[in-house]
Formats: sequence, C-alpha cells, structure tokens
Amino acid sequence: MPIADHNSSSSSDGKVWGFFKRPFRPSGNAASTTTSSSSMSHSHPHPNGDGSVPQASSSVSSVARSLLPTRRRLKLDPCNKLYFPCEPGKQVRSAIRIKNTSKSHVAFKFQTTAPKSCFMRPPGAILNPGESIIATVFKFVEVPENNEKLVDQKSRVKFKIMSLKVQGPMDYVPELFDEQKEQVAIEQILRVVFLDPERSTPAMEKLKRQLADADAALEARKKPPEDTGPKIIGEGLVIDEWKERRERYLARQQVEGLDSA
Repeated sequence: MPIADHNSSSSSDGKVWGFFKRPFRPSGNAASTTTSSSSMSHSHPHPNGDGSVPQASSSVSSVARSLLPTRRRLKLDPCNKLYFPCEPGKQVRSAIRIKNTSKSHVAFKFQTTAPKSCFMRPPGAILNPGESIIATVFKFVEVPENNEKLVDQKSRVKFKIMSLKVQGPMDYVPELFDEQKEQVAIEQILRVVFLDPERSTPAMEKLKRQLADADAALEARKKPPEDTGPKIIGEGLVIDEWKERRERYLARQQVEGLDSA
C-alpha cells in the first residue's frame, strides 16, 4: 500500500512539473485582451509634455456641444401654435409676442411652408436685450372641399422662427442669416390652429387682445418722432427763444423812442 501511494504521488508530481515545463501560451480570451489593450494604447495619442492632448480634447468638446440642447434666446407667446379665426375665403390674422430673454442683441426671422398664402409683419427684426415685439401673421384661408370643418383640424401650414446673436444694434437685413448659417438657431416650429370666431374661448379672447396690441404698436411706429426743435404755432409761425427775446427787445426800443419823442 505505501508503494502504491508513492507511485501515485510521484506520477502526479511529474505531471505537475511537466505542466510548468511547457512554454506558456495565452488563451484566446487573454490574447484578445492583450491585443485590444495594445490597440487602444496605439489609438489614443500620447499626451504632450504638459499632459494635454489638444486634438482629442477639441474633437470631444465639439461632439459634446453638438449633443447639448440649444439654449433659447427668445420667449414666444403663444409658445408653439398660431391661432387664426376660421373664415374660409378670407384673409385672417394672428399675432405672436416675441421677447429677447438673452443678454445680447438678437435677430429673429420668420419662415413658412406656404409663402404664397402667408406673410408676416415684420418678417424679421433685431431686438435689444429684454425688448419685446408683437408680430402679425396674415393667412388666406382656403375654402375646404365637401364643406369640411377646419376648426380643431390640423393644418399642413407651419411657421418657423429662427434667431441669431448679433454684435450690438444694427439695421435688420435677411442676409444676416445667410452669412452666419452656423450660428443660426431654430427657436420654434409653430403649428396653425383654427378657431371659431363666433365662439368665445380663452384662446380667441387672447388672440383679440394681441391683435389690438399689434395694431396699437403699428400706429405708434407710424407716428413721426417728437420734434424737440423750435415750436410751431398757428400756420407755421416758428418762434424760438432767441427770436422771442429779440422781438421783445425791439418792442421796448420802439416804446422808449416814442416816449423820448
């Protein structure tokens, strides 16, 4: 019995030592891990002396910026719809208030999928920080086929409002958006909703108030600026302070001359 145990132990020891004598060959998983780690070390560029990797960091930052949501510069009221009174065969109006909520000057521009039947006034403008404007949108309502009701139905016509940050106050020209296409942001795509003009609803009442405000703002823009120069009295008689003093002086001189005579 002891001999048998000795033989078995020696044979097992021989197997163990024989295993260690064999040359080491990595398994499939280990080889793949080594290969992938080496490829990753080659794919990533080595940092400079200061530890920075300018090309990789710039590419990563650009991708990260593209994934971030665009910060809105404008506040719209209504925010995503344009309400029109449903009057088939007539040109109707809608209104939207646009406010610049950023700390810089912003240009905005309207676009529509139906330029032949819709137009905006103004089609674009430049707003100072915190400034707001009420824009009026005109649309011709086509007569539906088979006497279908347009109220509460989705319209294919859509409007898009774009914004662009500009350097300081300047005159608005549509070419600004063509020259700086990369800086243009889409603020909102507005969907058209028709309202029954004979039915009093909160949306219809709000539309009437905004249209009244738009008309008042248009009339205010039509008025000439106040003249701070000489006053105009009667039929175009211009009297300023200097001329008035001169006339008083001449009148006193005439009175004194008559008294002396």
